Amino acid sequence: MTETLAVQTARTPEDTLKRMRERLKGVVPDVELQLKADLVFEINRLKVERNAVILGHNYMEPALFHSVPDYTGDSLELSRQSAETDADIILFCGVQFMAETAKILSPHKTVLIPSLKAGCSLAAGITAADVRLLKKWYPDAPVVTYVNTYADVKAESDYCCTSGNAIAVVTHLLSEGHRQIIFLPDEYLARNTAAELGLDFVLPPVLRSEEPVIGKDPTIIGWRARCEVHEKFRPEDVHHVREQFPDVAVLAHPECSPEVVAVSDKTGSTKQLIKFVRDLDAPQYLLLTECSMGDNIAAENPDKDMLRLCSFRCPYMNEITVEDTLDALRNTQYEVSLPPEIIERARTPIDRMLEIR
Repeated sequence: MTETLAVQTARTPEDTLKRMRERLKGVVPDVELQLKADLVFEINRLKVERNAVILGHNYMEPALFHSVPDYTGDSLELSRQSAETDADIILFCGVQFMAETAKILSPHKTVLIPSLKAGCSLAAGITAADVRLLKKWYPDAPVVTYVNTYADVKAESDYCCTSGNAIAVVTHLLSEGHRQIIFLPDEYLARNTAAELGLDFVLPPVLRSEEPVIGKDPTIIGWRARCEVHEKFRPEDVHHVREQFPDVAVLAHPECSPEVVAVSDKTGSTKQLIKFVRDLDAPQYLLLTECSMGDNIAAENPDKDMLRLCSFRCPYMNEITVEDTLDALRNTQYEVSLPPEIIERARTPIDRMLEIR
């Protein structure tokens, strides 16, 4: 269970508000906490009544993240929890592809998502048809797809990965003798993974009529999709901050560009970034990732000084609110459903991902 347990076990709405204030003082305005405390109390009451488990991604708004999820974490952690839960209902406070992953791993359970608008531009940046074309162009290359993809794309893949285990998955394939690996869809995560492992990197042709690009073995073959939040960060942003705060620790998500990663002190998944901050002894830290996660980390580390470079909020994660979470649980609405053949085919690459530590 997460550290939100104190809020979850509050016996009255008033007690809920008190515990939310203790947790989120200085991070969330008190007027917002007053408005949401009754809703949080009702969510926590209903999930017990309905035998539901709530999973909360690290990018959730703080008033939700620190009050109702039974488990919080990155895509990999939450995927594991969704595979292991014995709850009847899985309510996934995250975007569509995450809820689909939970459904793939627990096909006989009811999986809900709080908002139908919680899509992902990165996941929408590649289709199953694109993957089939790439496999035709590079027939000997296994396909690794980032978990930030829709189920039909996963079904065309050999392995899934997250930003936290991308290195491990690619290393595993290299150890099996593969010299070309298709890595989809985030271009920057693929480039950063290739750079970390000293591999060549190529992008396939833009036009389907062109000849496929072949790199020097071993090679990662990427794609042209990017996260619309992380691609906004620039190396000059980091340089400007360092001019004013020369001892700052700069922590970047690997969906940032290779140029940004190169001028950062540490790079890692959301889980790894959280650990970096917990272990930090620098006077200030700068997070180059989605801004609600920054708020959540600040709430957990009130004794540490976080510099705020921007307000880059994922518009899709922003669709998940306390209000929508309550409506989804109360009305059993926005259930995720997938064709059985997609579930069966997509399960294999996810299971392979979960087996790699």
